Amino acid sequence: MFKLVEIEDTIRIPPSRFGLPLEEVALEQLRAKYLGMVSEELGYIVAIADVDVEPRGKLIPGDGAAYHRARVTLLTYKPEIQEVVEGEVVEVQEFGAFVRIGPVDALLHISQVMDDFISYDERQGRFVGKETGRVLAAGDVVRARITAVSLGKGGTSGKIGVTCRQPFMGKLEWIKEDVQKLREGSGAG
Repeated sequence: MFKLVEIEDTIRIPPSRFGLPLEEVALEQLRAKYLGMVSEELGYIVAIADVDVEPRGKLIPGDGAAYHRARVTLLTYKPEIQEVVEGEVVEVQEFGAFVRIGPVDALLHISQVMDDFISYDERQGRFVGKETGRVLAAGDVVRARITAVSLGKGGTSGKIGVTCRQPFMGKLEWIKEDVQKLREGSGAG
């Protein structure tokens, strides 16, 4: 789930950046510190939406830099277990597919693609259901449920697992077919 999160931080402004607009330099320093970071508490830090820097800084003996307090608004993506997401399949491997959800790729293990025996077509880089004939390949859009999240502590990567083996999950075309079959079966139009 995407969220805007407000934090407070102290920003180090190096002497080489004195004289430049404070907000611009602060944003530059914050981007270097936070963008691409993964936090167990915040999730994936995607962007810095806003920064409000105190104009008066502090100097520390032995360091020529100025330190300014700031309120920072971060755009974060924190995947939640049981959350339903839609994403594009970006890669298919023998063991599963990688699905781009938000700023990160989640693993859709081959056992979680569909309720069918699946074969991996290495030549065309896709999965094919034996009974249904359904195909999953790069570029397909799927709806999935997050089943596992491991963000670690202060790193730059995390792991997310998803499943499509639940009702109304899977490739969007499959969902439409299933809904149509239900409507035809119930006599609704």
